[in-house]
Amino acid sequence: MTLRPAALAVCLATALTTAHAERADRNKPMVLEANRLSIDDAKKIQVLEGNVVLTKGTLVLRADRIVISEDKYGFQKGVAYAGKSGLARFRQKREGRDDYIEGEAERIDYSTQNEVAELFRQAWVKSGEDVLRGDYIWYDAISEKYLVTAGENRDAKAPPARVRAVIQPRNKEAEPAPRTGSVDAKDSGNPAAAAPQ
Repeated sequence: MTLRPAALAVCLATALTTAHAERADRNKPMVLEANRLSIDDAKKIQVLEGNVVLTKGTLVLRADRIVISEDKYGFQKGVAYAGKSGLARFRQKREGRDDYIEGEAERIDYSTQNEVAELFRQAWVKSGEDVLRGDYIWYDAISEKYLVTAGENRDAKAPPARVRAVIQPRNKEAEPAPRTGSVDAKDSGNPAAAAPQ
């Protein structure tokens, strides 16, 4: 039995957090909990089933089932599946900040070959105060690029499906600088500014 494929489970959740994840998590032990674990070393497949919880430092990944496979070149692919209890989800503290990156979907795929994560159906990702929602979210951990699609609306009478993104300004705390210039308050045309105090 090797635990090397289990390390991919960490990659599965951290794919979305590569650039933002708490660096100290890399040196933390990985704790895997599930109702059942099966390993097929010959086929290079590992399956964790039933209330799966993966913890590594501040990272927590929860799913009903996680399947990890390895190809002949040593690249690994992990798939986390939602179950009756809800969506597959992850949460991890961001490096140097007091907030988290988290997300959910019915299925979360991650490949170590290209470091791409894909979240399928009912997908959302929240990084700090920024939120992305769609039927499908693709994330490239190397270039830090996202693609979000709405999917198809199953109800012909409903409005078209749409994606939603809420992106906060980066200088949210910064106040606008006071206006300075050659215009004197008395010359501004504002009678209240010119009134004696």
